[in-house]
Amino acid sequence: MSLSPLSLVWTLFAVTAALDNGLMRTPPMGWLAWERFRCDIDCENDPQNCISENLFIDMADRLAEDGWKELGYVYVNIDDCWSSKERDAQGRLQADPKRFPRGIKYLSRYMHDRGLKLGIYGDMGSHTCGGYPGTPLDKIQIDAQTFADWEVDMLKYDGCYSNAEQQAQGYPEMSKALNATGRPIGYSCSWPAYHGGLPPNVNYTLLGEICNLWRNYGDIQDSWSSVVSISSWFFKNQDVLVPAQGPGRWHDPDMLIIGDFSLSMDESRAQMALWCIMGAPLFMSNDLRTISSGARSILQNKLAIAINQDPLGIMGRRVLQEPNHIEVYLRPLSNNASALVFFSRRADMPYRYKTSLSKLNYTTGRYKIVDVFSNEQRLLKDSADFVVSVNPSGAVMWYVSAPGGLSFRNGPSSGDCSDLSSFL
Repeated sequence: MSLSPLSLVWTLFAVTAALDNGLMRTPPMGWLAWERFRCDIDCENDPQNCISENLFIDMADRLAEDGWKELGYVYVNIDDCWSSKERDAQGRLQADPKRFPRGIKYLSRYMHDRGLKLGIYGDMGSHTCGGYPGTPLDKIQIDAQTFADWEVDMLKYDGCYSNAEQQAQGYPEMSKALNATGRPIGYSCSWPAYHGGLPPNVNYTLLGEICNLWRNYGDIQDSWSSVVSISSWFFKNQDVLVPAQGPGRWHDPDMLIIGDFSLSMDESRAQMALWCIMGAPLFMSNDLRTISSGARSILQNKLAIAINQDPLGIMGRRVLQEPNHIEVYLRPLSNNASALVFFSRRADMPYRYKTSLSKLNYTTGRYKIVDVFSNEQRLLKDSADFVVSVNPSGAVMWYVSAPGGLSFRNGPSSGDCSDLSSFL
């Protein structure tokens, strides 16, 4: 009998060696070209913004010199449209000779000399999404070795122009091929995004054995509606997604668009807060040469980054959806701490949301609160009511630590508040 495409996917998965590269034990951070610069290859008329070695050198310089690297933003990731339309005489991928005249290894060395890392893009179909040479099944071994020879540090492996059977074989084979090179290369898989992101079409237990991170959902666009759509999908499906995430295996809701054209400052803080409460990879896609001071301050917020990088790696949950369109999210952190996000889906005016830590299932005690974006601090008793003013399409994020140790009640107190103790 023959296996269905879906059965074949997980059968092949089961016989593949687990990914054991020791990488990305906290969510990876850096800069990625795609959302902001797409497939702009017109270097004659748009030399500052086209996909070329100059663009990636510029962004590397900004990461190294403007305080990003020290905060953890170390990956500089090339996306689609970097390669020549033809492989070389030995069958290897090669960079476009006009836009990358010194080749990819030069860029890797440039990054490494500055304490940064280089990521690159491939696709397991006949062509990439942008129409450049893909890495189909018969090219996996040679391309994995080529990336290692170029001293690349991360591969994003897309799935355009491939089918379920090819993906079933190709994604695990690329994982094995990367490991076999002997070079540590972080592996980002787009596989789940091509199958709806959810079981039974996606088995996250098995996926976590071959990939360091994976795209579950569609590409982000430079719009607030795109941010909301993506975050809504992740938290709607949190019961499936939370158990699948942990150190070295991350859900990737796609890039941070803070500093681009569409988001207000409130919306920018909201995206940062939601991505950090998820424990998502933080890959900016913006122009670091011209980014505003307001956007920079959000992206460089040390406490938000610390919450994102918490070593437990637990994905946060939405614990309340109020009729007044305020939502509350909670993420357990190391040292019995936690993070809270109060998020407004309102479109009218700032809303004064009243609650207490006790209503959010915190046990009896006094808790130290730090507002992540204002840095205001206070002590709160669990039973004391407090009011949080949340702007339309905005978020307030708190770091919560308990001087006497933090614990949670067993069971939700009301509404659809989740059992927070189940996180630990």
